[in-house]
Amino acid sequence: MTAVPDHDRHRAEPHAGGRGRLDLEPDTVERDLIKLVLTVVELLRQLMERQALRRFDEGDLSEEQEERVGLTLMLLEDRMAELRNRYGLRPEDLNLDLGPLGPLLPRN
Repeated sequence: MTAVPDHDRHRAEPHAGGRGRLDLEPDTVERDLIKLVLTVVELLRQLMERQALRRFDEGDLSEEQEERVGLTLMLLEDRMAELRNRYGLRPEDLNLDLGPLGPLLPRN
């Protein structure tokens, strides 16, 4: 039996297709972590956007609140685009495949 060197122990196992797997190489760990964080932030951004639209439709917000929420969501979307660009990620890179449940984020 051959011992696995320490530097090889943390690599991800090969996977058919390689989709949705994090590459635990030291060179990509920062990008992979950013990808995971941005995925969670994008999910929350989309949920906040849907909630805001529902509240707009129901008339639950004052005009000032509507403007503030709209501006905040626009700024968040712009910042997300900046971070994706910085790390070479596309919007579809943030959509995790949940197997039989389908994608995490709705496809546009």
